[in-house]
Amino acid sequence: MTSGDIRKQFMDFFASKGHSIVPSAPIVVKNDPTLMFTNAGMNQFKDYFLGNKPAPYKRVVDTQKCLRVSGKHNDLEEVGVDTYHHTMFEMLGNWSFGDYFKKEAIAWSWELLTEVYKIPKDRLYVSVFEGDARENLPKDEEAINEWKKWMGADRIIMGNKKDNFWEMGDTGPCGPCTEIHVDCRTDAERKKKDGKELVNMDDPQVIEIWNNVFIQFNRLKDGSLESLPAKHVDTGMGLERLVRVLQGKNSNYDTDIFTGTIAEVEKITKKKYEAGVTKKDIAFRVIADHIRAIAFTIADGQLPSNTGAGYVIRRILRRAVRYYFSYLDYKQPLLHQLMPVLAKQFENVFPELLKQLDFVSRVVKEEEEAFLRTLDKGLKRINDIVQGASSKSISGKDAFDLYDTYGFPIDLTRLIASENKLSVDEKGFDAEMQQQKTRSRAATAVDTEDWIVLDEYARNEFIGYEELESRTKVVKYRKVKSKGIESYQLVLEVTPFYAESGGQVGDTGEITVNSEKIKVTDTKKDGELTIHFTESITSDLSGEVIARVDAAKRKNTELHHSATHLVHAALRKILGTHVTQKGSLVNDEHLRFDFSHFAKVTDEELAKVEAMVNEKIRENIPVVIKEMP
Repeated sequence: MTSGDIRKQFMDFFASKGHSIVPSAPIVVKNDPTLMFTNAGMNQFKDYFLGNKPAPYKRVVDTQKCLRVSGKHNDLEEVGVDTYHHTMFEMLGNWSFGDYFKKEAIAWSWELLTEVYKIPKDRLYVSVFEGDARENLPKDEEAINEWKKWMGADRIIMGNKKDNFWEMGDTGPCGPCTEIHVDCRTDAERKKKDGKELVNMDDPQVIEIWNNVFIQFNRLKDGSLESLPAKHVDTGMGLERLVRVLQGKNSNYDTDIFTGTIAEVEKITKKKYEAGVTKKDIAFRVIADHIRAIAFTIADGQLPSNTGAGYVIRRILRRAVRYYFSYLDYKQPLLHQLMPVLAKQFENVFPELLKQLDFVSRVVKEEEEAFLRTLDKGLKRINDIVQGASSKSISGKDAFDLYDTYGFPIDLTRLIASENKLSVDEKGFDAEMQQQKTRSRAATAVDTEDWIVLDEYARNEFIGYEELESRTKVVKYRKVKSKGIESYQLVLEVTPFYAESGGQVGDTGEITVNSEKIKVTDTKKDGELTIHFTESITSDLSGEVIARVDAAKRKNTELHHSATHLVHAALRKILGTHVTQKGSLVNDEHLRFDFSHFAKVTDEELAKVEAMVNEKIRENIPVVIKEMP
């Protein structure tokens, strides 16, 4: 039975039980500040459990792309070293939003595993919540009684709150869960020791394959629990583990989920995978795992970068590059060559990779080439550090130098250090990183005096879209000093001066107070205040003020601002819709547009962008101005 058959049987089984099949959510999370990546099947259904919006279906089944690279049992360092940790994995799940509960969920789990997948009943064990007196949580008698309909009490194991009680967070929906475990040992091994004794004991052959969570409580802020009016079911079963069990393998990497990729790596590198514990075999497993995380996150819109989710992808990619460079002796880009195999494998379940195959391959190749340019020098540098290490640790300063100069993520340095029986002074590394940030902040530090308030009740109104000159008054002012130079900041009651925003520089012009003219050199926002920057002030700022914007400069700046939108549109047309604005500078003389792209833009591409922008300018399309609320 192939992994594709196994996945399809899961979906078909629950569809036959009235479940609607829904697609996987993107692996990259864009609308939840608490997450960078989807790390569980329930992420896309979070609002239904929280009651923020009604679920469109009462019963749902799906397979969800998930990514975990840190936390309990998901450390990146373990991936490839053992045979069952992964960065990206598929989570099969069935869901009930206020519909069926423990009776049906448990009965269907048993039916699918034993009648459809034909797992021998005497190899299955379950754990249920034993209760927690300190939190006044009762034993899950309902789940115990439902399981007793299908198996003997000797196969039902009591689990503690850590293993058998699920919570979304400090507050919110929560409830007991029941885990299903399978004993994959040989008959001879099973005769020597009861599998029940190995459940949740980290035995690689007695493993959890399915977790049924029963969401029936709400955790309040004071820590107490109340029953939910509607009870939900949230289940998750890792496809990789399930396939390993059903295909009778001892390693996830021996299943057909990974063997195609491993075979392609063998073909490209002319090396043989022997499923052992050598650095060479670990390299094969690292590549087979990491390529999935890299490919699907990029296909879902996350480009590698130096911050946030983009840096997580870059770390994973560079770890894979180092493994094939050092242990498969392959010194040119490899990962991008695996994309067609991966895209074909998942074309019917996650088609987004095949649809963007050329784009994803180009992004990965560019990333590989960039790191390969510094990797060899970086490895020589870390080798010198290792050889010269007087203690059993790589200093924080050296680790930071590897990061800053050679692009080595800290976990790559940690990996190489561990291979040489060394540790890394990560506190020292963090301190070096903080010092760099402090130096950057100090370079732009401004010493600001207190505001001198002339009218604390005056409003602060911008009228610059309609007027370029106004009669007004100074509301407050203060002195500032930056890099030894003194200047002033003024706030007006009504101002026509546009404050720097959206990449467009602030207006300049002049303020006339009691017939004395003060040159305005810049305008910026400070919260809701419009701040006017001047090099000097008059002795008396209490009189009537005439504020006048440099009209010619504003007009030219506006033209360049419109041009940035044309440039952005042309870049997305020529380079691809992945292009997003990352910053800009728009003044009266020129514009600069910063954008995300995975490669250096070629002269030919630049010429096409320029031609497209000029074509639109010559069309003289009317500009419609609307002030948004």
